[in-house]
Amino acid sequence: MDQLDIDPTFESLIQYLKHSRGIDFTGYKRSSLMRRVNKRIQTVGIESYIEYQDYLEVHPEEFVHLFNTLLINVTGFFRDRSAWDYIASESVPKIIADKDGYENFRLWSAGCASGEEAYTLAIIMAEALGFEQFRERVKIFATDIDEEALNQARLGAYCSKEVTGLPEEYLKKYFDLIDNRYVFRKDLRRSIIFGRNNLVQDAPISRIDLLTCRNALMYFNAETQAKILTRFHFALNSGGILFLGKAETLLTHNHSFAPVDLKRRIFTQVQKGNLRDRLLLLAQAETPDTSNFRSNQVRMREAAFDAGISAQVVVDTNGTVVLANERARKLFDLKAKDIGRPLQDLEFSYRPVELRSRIAQVYSERRSIILKDIEWLQPNGAMHYLEVEITPLLNGTGVLLGTSISFSDISRTKQLQEALQQANQELEMAYEELQSTNEELETTNEELQSTVEELETTNEELQSTNEELETMNEELQSTNEELQTINDELRHRSDELNQVNGFLESILTSLRSAVVVLNRDLLIQIWNDKAEDLWGLRFNEVQGEHFLNLDIGLPVGQLRQPIRDCVNGEAQLSEIILDATNRRGRMMQCKVICTPLLNGQKQLEGAILLMEAIVQEEPVQQ
Repeated sequence: MDQLDIDPTFESLIQYLKHSRGIDFTGYKRSSLMRRVNKRIQTVGIESYIEYQDYLEVHPEEFVHLFNTLLINVTGFFRDRSAWDYIASESVPKIIADKDGYENFRLWSAGCASGEEAYTLAIIMAEALGFEQFRERVKIFATDIDEEALNQARLGAYCSKEVTGLPEEYLKKYFDLIDNRYVFRKDLRRSIIFGRNNLVQDAPISRIDLLTCRNALMYFNAETQAKILTRFHFALNSGGILFLGKAETLLTHNHSFAPVDLKRRIFTQVQKGNLRDRLLLLAQAETPDTSNFRSNQVRMREAAFDAGISAQVVVDTNGTVVLANERARKLFDLKAKDIGRPLQDLEFSYRPVELRSRIAQVYSERRSIILKDIEWLQPNGAMHYLEVEITPLLNGTGVLLGTSISFSDISRTKQLQEALQQANQELEMAYEELQSTNEELETTNEELQSTVEELETTNEELQSTNEELETMNEELQSTNEELQTINDELRHRSDELNQVNGFLESILTSLRSAVVVLNRDLLIQIWNDKAEDLWGLRFNEVQGEHFLNLDIGLPVGQLRQPIRDCVNGEAQLSEIILDATNRRGRMMQCKVICTPLLNGQKQLEGAILLMEAIVQEEPVQQ
């Protein structure tokens, strides 16, 4: 990230999380990380990172919500089905074929979230080996940094929505339906070990045959990605399979992993090792009768190498200086501590001649190159001339081990050449033309190299953009799941409200009395069917109207004071009998009962009126 884009207050917050909770987000891409933190800050209604840090100190429970927001646990069974089909049909059979009948299989699901990928690996291996062999020979390590997600993964219980990616036959074969949740078979679940592992800080699990880490690397910056991939390289067995997400391509790490199927993001581990390590391993692998002889051979080779008449340096494929004979150590003032250091950190990698690009050329062409007439100005002003030969080192099977670089001092030969040049001007002119041509070729080569580097930079920028888009896509998916959950809750509450309204309506319909509910402003809120039958007005005609303004057969003016007493809390019950005229124009007496309308907190919200026509008994005839 550009230094100009760094927000010191945000970096302070990230350091606070690291020191207070032990979770290091410094290697995450700042764009996506800031976007997730800002989402949480807006949720709690805080303006700045400094205020949010103070909020975390006062409310420690907020850490759980923040980490759930930052650690996007978007996963699923057989996610990207075509890639999993390739793993099942091509990669797993190859892993099984390379094992003896008694050897165990070790698999690692890094960044397993809620466990769907780990159980997917279990299904694939059980299908390939059978249940008995799976239980005896397979160990699946499932790790994540999120403890809450790990706890969910250990249960192995999923709702119907979460298992939509599974075929029906797998659901019946590998899951038990318990309390409307699909629970992974207990006897197979024992082969899966869940644990917390920080990919950036914790030691990797070793001797792994198949490692899945899908759409996790894209959240980290390039430096942190390189560190994690180095750990993955160490974790995998020789030729082990690395299965990444669709947004991750390993463009800058092709020396450690070779693509098996680049479209599906499946790679294989490339074994590395320097020359000295290989010689020692070779000596240790011999039988006891020949080990001393082989050790003497190694020592004699090193002694012969050290006594060579030319300065010679050996560099392995990682760019590490492995050997340097006595003349090379004197020529370039190399110390014992310099053996084992990267070539690029030593001065002779660029002075008297730039070596790294030439070494790359040797690797690509698999043939030696010789650099002649290399001028080297000494501190005393004397000019030395060197001839540099760079030779690829291959083992018996043609595998590249490194390069041997020889430096021959041709200063005296150069002096003789200059004498001959003075004697033969034509030869000197021809040499100058040749030198000019060589310089033009070198310039052209540098221009081509620069163009290649620009293309690689553009390619990596496109990859970074792709990772960022994939990150945003998973964030949107996570947000969509949250909204879906909220929508389900609202739908449930709406159903409950409809039930309550229906129940209330049935009560009002069943009452023999006319019911009118007024708010504190005496505006009509409820007017049941009995009220419509009694006074001839429908609910939609009176809803929201002032009760005392109604023109019905009831003298509403006489109810003004009783209603006011109930609304103001001065009376709990008022009963009055009024002469009235019903909707048919018949005279009658109407009993009106007025009571206060209280809410759940016993606060006055209005008044309830119950109206009922009094049936007068006819006199009994004598």
